Amino acid sequence: MKYIKRLLFLFILAVMPVAAQQKITLEQIWGGAFRPEVMDDLQAMKKSNHYTVLNADWSAGTATLDLYDFATLNKISTLVDSKSFRELENGIDSYTFSPDEKKILLATNSIQIFRHSFIADFYIYDIAAKSLTKLADGKVQEPTFSADNSKVAYSFQNNLYVFDVASKNAVQITKDGIRNSIINGITDWVYEEEFAFVRAYDWNNTGDKIAFIRFDETEVPEFSMDLYNTGLYPSQYVFKYPKAGEKNALVSLHIYDVKTGTTKQINLGNYNDFYIPRIKWTNEAQTLSVQVINRHQNDLDLIFVDADSGAAKVVLNEKDKAYIDITDNLTFLKDNSFIWTSEKDGYNHIYLYAKTGKLINQVTKGPWEMTAYYGFDEKTGNIFYQSTEVSSINRDVYRISLSGKNKVRLTPNAGTNNATFSPNFEYFINSYSSSVNPPSYSLHSAKDGKQIKSIVNNDALKERLAAFDLPVKEFMVLNTEKGQQLNAWMIKPKDFNPNKKYPVFMYQYSGPGSQQVNNDWNGYDDYWFMMLAQQGYIVACVDGRGTGFKGAEFKKVTYKELGKYEVEDQIDAARTIGKYSYVDPSRIGIFGWSYGGFMSSNCILKGNDVFKMAIAVAPVTNWRFYDSVYTERYMQTPQENASGYDDNSPINHVSKLKGSYLLIHGSADDNVHLQNTMLMVEALVQANKQFDWAIYPDKNHGIYGGKTRLQLYTKMTNFIKEKL
Repeated sequence: MKYIKRLLFLFILAVMPVAAQQKITLEQIWGGAFRPEVMDDLQAMKKSNHYTVLNADWSAGTATLDLYDFATLNKISTLVDSKSFRELENGIDSYTFSPDEKKILLATNSIQIFRHSFIADFYIYDIAAKSLTKLADGKVQEPTFSADNSKVAYSFQNNLYVFDVASKNAVQITKDGIRNSIINGITDWVYEEEFAFVRAYDWNNTGDKIAFIRFDETEVPEFSMDLYNTGLYPSQYVFKYPKAGEKNALVSLHIYDVKTGTTKQINLGNYNDFYIPRIKWTNEAQTLSVQVINRHQNDLDLIFVDADSGAAKVVLNEKDKAYIDITDNLTFLKDNSFIWTSEKDGYNHIYLYAKTGKLINQVTKGPWEMTAYYGFDEKTGNIFYQSTEVSSINRDVYRISLSGKNKVRLTPNAGTNNATFSPNFEYFINSYSSSVNPPSYSLHSAKDGKQIKSIVNNDALKERLAAFDLPVKEFMVLNTEKGQQLNAWMIKPKDFNPNKKYPVFMYQYSGPGSQQVNNDWNGYDDYWFMMLAQQGYIVACVDGRGTGFKGAEFKKVTYKELGKYEVEDQIDAARTIGKYSYVDPSRIGIFGWSYGGFMSSNCILKGNDVFKMAIAVAPVTNWRFYDSVYTERYMQTPQENASGYDDNSPINHVSKLKGSYLLIHGSADDNVHLQNTMLMVEALVQANKQFDWAIYPDKNHGIYGGKTRLQLYTKMTNFIKEKL
């Protein structure tokens, strides 16, 4: 009996570490148990060596806007407390300062329109007087102070207005705005989504001119979505959406003179079917910079416009055999020379040009990518930027002189570093994370990168996660049989046994210029992948050709053939992984969302001998259904490149389905329309293919709200466990 008791005791000791390992649950992931502490809406001031943070309690609907000192990190004061004003009883959603930083525009009661756009009740808060002034009677868009702090421009119902802060009177400066027809100073849907900006107007630096873009959407085809949770009868949301090859909005440039109250249209030149993806006033008050790019998006002009005469002059032209990415990196120096970023040498780098457009110097060089431009310090002549110089999966912060000399790496820790600099460029707050370190924030010297003080460390989250004894990502370079060297990561079960055969669940996005194999803290999806690893799956991710941060040639190889080389690489990567001694090659699945859903759909069809199952969330199933700016950037138009569209769209390959396929979409997806899934379903039905699908009523491209994400991820988890 003693012998049996001893064996039992030893057995209990042996299993205790396993029993002590907690299992992640979806309820914990989507209930916020692992949410890291972050610094919300951190903004550096420009007139003082301070920064502000919006400290919001979203559950209570309250918020404070607090001011901190960059050098000490000490809180100086609370600039605004929403509890002090009845008008802010629902909290503060966002804020922007006047140029002199004596007043603040506060947004509350915001209503989202599309991905970036929203309307809200806006108030002007006078910091010294501690008073609120309502900007307009209704909810407006994109209010912005003039450079002299005396006025605020804003958009209301597709027209522009100017509000005088002293008199509290507003002047309407455009009057032809009509929904789904004419928009003044605010972008249309496709500009907002694909050129990533909403405010299509800009004040000059003396506050006497406003440049704005006018969109004539009259000929753009309309798209409609039914909304079901709106009463006894569904309502219909109708908006202008130019699909590939269809008519875009006609854009024109205008300049409003505040003093005379007159507006002039600017003749930019002999352009046909073009975009104006950026406008920005230079440091010369009456000189406006305008970027004009052709519909193929491979021929871009930087134009300087004289606001008084209206004369337009091209100062820089850039062409590319594939396409040009639009950025916000254009920076004007005191003499109106300018900093520009470009991929023209094969990698994204920083260039300095004279105001005439003559190249002065290529500031950064090498087989790596400049990934973020932070600014230029006039005092020291240094540029601050982020790059992949150490590794394509990491991000570091650097400073370099305008001449391209004296480069200093300011962030020594491997992972993803992102900086917010003080106005005098003496300090920066570094946001750091890696695959094993949740986000942390610390103060550093901009001279040598030395850490001065920790701000937020998320040690409590680290301790909480330690109880789960989680597996870690193993980064690698995967070599396919065709010779492609692809960045990859793999998450194995913590009790991994090399003598076992494991099922593999592959995740990817794969869109042009994207990256999923990166050394940072990826949050919700990573927790889900680790949960799957705890349940006996290997999770893998491979960035194939077409993804970013490895040079233009690697990224742009997919030009005119989206879904060809990326799919080939995922299938080949799965074949390579399937040959690992610890992998069951008959149990490989794949998952993706949006472009990733397009990819996972193609993989289960074109790779039907490799993939046992696939999950596609909100996928494009036919590039003819997607918007003009994005699709044509990579594919040209369907009229020019029919085979590129049709050969690689999954809707045309449904007869090849063999494995298990789960198709998911939100019915109110304004981005990748439900049409993609509905017509994919019809094609599968007519091919007599069995599959699973789910539609989420009134949910957009993100498919969230309430318990939606929990239900969605439960569905996907159950599908994986059943089919893989």
